[in-house]
Amino acid sequence: MNTMLPGRPYPLGATWDGQGVNFALFSENAEKVELCLFDSPGASRESRRLQLPEQTNLVWHGYLPGISPGQLYGYRVHGPYEPT
Repeated sequence: MNTMLPGRPYPLGATWDGQGVNFALFSENAEKVELCLFDSPGASRESRRLQLPEQTNLVWHGYLPGISPGQLYGYRVHGPYEPT
């Protein structure tokens, strides 16, 4: 299994470098961000959940070696939810 590395805060989004993917997500209020990986579009649960290990200037980030374009993913963002 791949281990999440610190990665870089920029560019934002998911960026493939030929060997893995850097994930970077801006959040002003997050207390923790988890990356959820899915095996298929119809999957009811993620196959893996990994915490983004670093935060730099309100950007949560991590690098996952061995992941390639086409990987389905989403985020779980923990913290206060106050949309108003």
